[in-house]
Amino acid sequence: MGKLVVSLDGVVIKEVQITKDKTTLGRRPYNDIVIDNLAVSGEHAVLQMVGQDVFIDDLNSTNGTYINGKAVKKQLLQHNDTVEIGKYKIKYLSHETSDYEKTMIIKPGSAPAGPPTFQHTAPMGSGFGGLSGATSAVIKVLNGAAVGREVALTKVVTTVGKPGVQVASITKRPGGYVFAHVEGGARPLVNGNPVAGDPVHLKNGDVIELAGTQMQFVQS
Repeated sequence: MGKLVVSLDGVVIKEVQITKDKTTLGRRPYNDIVIDNLAVSGEHAVLQMVGQDVFIDDLNSTNGTYINGKAVKKQLLQHNDTVEIGKYKIKYLSHETSDYEKTMIIKPGSAPAGPPTFQHTAPMGSGFGGLSGATSAVIKVLNGAAVGREVALTKVVTTVGKPGVQVASITKRPGGYVFAHVEGGARPLVNGNPVAGDPVHLKNGDVIELAGTQMQFVQS
């Protein structure tokens, strides 16, 4: 069974198994794969499963559908093909494998309101360099059921929030850590300011507010 790995700026947002004859992609909420971005048309493309083969059809989208950098209208997908829609990249995997390694999932607390989920991911083979061992930054939870919990940012990418409600990512880059909105109608806040389309460079002591939870970025 094939699947799709959706990513933005190297951050994996979701993985979707292809189980239906038709799987739709677009900005509108009724699509099977919803990509909430103005560069994506309301009904952008559709994946059609014919036997073991999967075809992608562009639905006359405004900005087009690209496979491995080439504009297409209809094309048979091959294993490891990358579909590009706006700034999003969707990797097609024709059998059960993944180019990404999920290394840790922490679900602190069990209050009815539900504290945020922390997930660390990193592309395999990218090399962590000096990331293994010493911790250079942590996120401290300031309120809610998980208050006082610290999560070390030991991997290249850490996603925080509540899937389906509001999710953001913290990515380690050569120049420091950046915070970006991934999904959800409401924008997360950094020091009370909404995070727009561009990632925000985090500074020591910055306060993040996401899905009703406040967290502080602490860099050593």
